[in-house]
Parts: sequence; C-alpha cells; structure tokens
Amino acid sequence: MRNLKVIISFNGANYHGFQIQNNAPTIQAELEIAAENILKAPIGITGCGRTDAGVHARAFCFNMWTERVIPHMGFVKAMNGLLPPDIAVLSCEDVDDNFHARYNATSKEYSYLIHNGSVRDVFMRDMSFFYPKSLNEELMAEAAKLFIGIHDFSAYCKAESLELVQSKKYGTFRKIYDFTVKRKGEYVELTVTGNGFLHNMVRIMAGTLVYVSEGKRTIDDVRESLAGGKRELAGVTLPPQGLYLNKVDYEPKQPE
Repeated sequence: MRNLKVIISFNGANYHGFQIQNNAPTIQAELEIAAENILKAPIGITGCGRTDAGVHARAFCFNMWTERVIPHMGFVKAMNGLLPPDIAVLSCEDVDDNFHARYNATSKEYSYLIHNGSVRDVFMRDMSFFYPKSLNEELMAEAAKLFIGIHDFSAYCKAESLELVQSKKYGTFRKIYDFTVKRKGEYVELTVTGNGFLHNMVRIMAGTLVYVSEGKRTIDDVRESLAGGKRELAGVTLPPQGLYLNKVDYEPKQPE
C-alpha cells in the first residue's frame, strides 16, 4: 500500500466545507469521487482539518492510501481533469506509512481578507469581507500582537464546540507564532500562524481586531479576554468568505 500526500487549493464558495456531509456538497466528496474513478477502488481521504462552508484554501493537505502504481504527475493531471474548476490538485508524493495529514501537522497559516474600499467589488463578493468604514491598521496590529504566545482561547471558540474542545488533551490552549496586519491597496490582510486553531477562532480574532478599530473593544479588553476567557470581551465572528488556509507545515518549529 502507498500513502500519498496530496496538496490542493479550492474556492469554497459553493461548498459546505471540506468534510463529507449528508445532502450537502463538500470538497472531500468531490475528491473521493474523482480519485475512485481514477484508481478504480474505494478511497478514504484524511484531511489536515475541517473548513466551514464558504472558506477557501490556497494549500490544503490530505493523505490517502492506494495499491495502484500511478505516477505522481499522472495522478495530478487525472484528478484535475475530473474535478470541478473550483478545486485543483497542486502536488502528490509518496510519504511514510506513519504520515497523517491532521495529526502530524505542526502549524497552520491562515489569512483573513477584508475589502476596505468605498464600493463593493462584485467579483470578490465570495472571496473577501466587504467593510467600507475606515480601518485603523496600526491599532489592529497592536492588538494582534497580544495573541502571540500560548493562551487559553476559550473566548475565541464557537460556543457549540467549546465543551467538546475542553475535554480534549490540550483543551482550549493554543500557541500563536505570528499575527500581522497588512494593507494592499483597498485590501487589509490579517495573517496568523499557530500550532492549531479552535472552531471559528481565526474569524473571531479577525472580528475582534475590527471591533478594536471601531472602538467597540479596547486593547485591555483583548488582553482580559485571553486571561479570563470572557467571550463578551472579544469581537464578532466575521463571515467565512474572507478566510483562507494558506499552508500547513509538518516540520517541527525551532525551539525558542
């Protein structure tokens, strides 16, 4: 048996997330249908994580097992010939039998894209969050730095998922390595890297930075939300269409 590591990108606007669901289109379902047509056998795909409906990925990783002897580029080309145009396979390689796309991930990088123009861009409606008010990027960047380090992110988790997460090994504690706020023309991009993320965590952090810019939250509120786990001191959960998974790393981080 071969264990294949596959990197894909996708526009999630037309899908209810990555993971297979009953009676809803998903990225995983499209991938498994295509792979089974090519390899002529049932295929189970293990993704590096879940994504919500409408979320995008620039480099999402999954692994899968097959007995078929097929060249890497042959598999890539065949998959891209069968997949819908909003999903693309970027690369494929054989990996060790112990490789697991989710459990072996050491860090992930996400971006949240805000269209901060005066008129909405109809072509970016499903690809960014339109916010026409002025943004204070300097204040947002100051607040973003508070997330760096190891913190209890219970105030930054979807309420329905919180109890389940708290029962897990690491609970609601996560380590953030970097968090930047950069303007590119009419777009403000928030980019965060961490060893893991809770359900809706990036979207709540992004909403908190917007609230800080608006004056609805203060720097002290952000600090206290991390120290005391108070959801009311964080910001709103921003819509999913601005969220992108940029990359997943599998190399251990260098010790500080």
